[in-house]
Amino acid sequence: MIHVRAVCPPDLTERTMALLSAEPCVLNLVLQTGGVRNPDGDAIECDVLTGAANEVLRGLRALGLEHDGSIVLDPVDMVFSERAARTGAERLGARLRAPVWEQVEARIRAEGRYPPSFYLFLVIAGIIGAVGIITNSQILIVAAMVVGPEYGAITSIALGIDHHSRPRIQRGLVALLVGFLLAVAATFLFALVVRGSGLQPTAFELGIRPVSNLIDTPNFFSAVVAVLAGIVGIVSLAEARTSALLGVFISVTTIPAGADIGVSCAFASWDEARGSLFQLLLNIVVLIVVGTGTLKCQRAIWRRVSERRHEGAVRRAP
Repeated sequence: MIHVRAVCPPDLTERTMALLSAEPCVLNLVLQTGGVRNPDGDAIECDVLTGAANEVLRGLRALGLEHDGSIVLDPVDMVFSERAARTGAERLGARLRAPVWEQVEARIRAEGRYPPSFYLFLVIAGIIGAVGIITNSQILIVAAMVVGPEYGAITSIALGIDHHSRPRIQRGLVALLVGFLLAVAATFLFALVVRGSGLQPTAFELGIRPVSNLIDTPNFFSAVVAVLAGIVGIVSLAEARTSALLGVFISVTTIPAGADIGVSCAFASWDEARGSLFQLLLNIVVLIVVGTGTLKCQRAIWRRVSERRHEGAVRRAP
């Protein structure tokens, strides 16, 4: 269930209330006439069963509520209501757990902004990854993946492709290009300092680089991991199950490869640098393509579930 708070211009209040009152999955509907300032209007609050939220929100936006008023969504973590449970079972069935696409897209748009901290985190993640590569420390590689923010740009590009929004796609691609160039440059300079100071471990100097070898040798399994990461990322966003561990799994295909490019160039390991570059490009492309496809597939699946439910309700009607 989600809680909806709307500021409604007085001339739209009657139509808005009619729309909400006609929907059985809208509960606890409250109207406060003239109760809002900045912007002035009427306050409307209600609880909407998640499976019906997409239709309700489309209706509210079709009335133009977001232009002269506002719509605020709050997730409801716990509900004690037999009526809500009964209505959800009767009216929605499998749709009860359907993603609220307005929320999903809002989360993606929020991650699709690129303040200076976005680039700072990428640089820091790259340097941590470089330390992990030089010292053959898998723990530090994981730490670098936790810090990396690049998946926000990747999902924003996927959403831009899905919505045919060229500006969003361009902003995401530029952010990734600039961010990884900065990260590679930082790791290159860091690795140069390490090499010039003779601080690299003996094992790394002798070419014993198990961590690096996993990164700079792209193969069939690299593509499999990238595909799975792309699916997991979009599904977790749709179901609001994002977590640090999911972020680590997704970043396994990007941050280490970016760090290894800089380290390999600093130590004149050109074959490894080329392999890491190919790994990075391959994985970013796969994440974007799979993310876009998964987003479209999820929409289609839930749309089909909704249509089947509606067809079943029509057949049962007297």
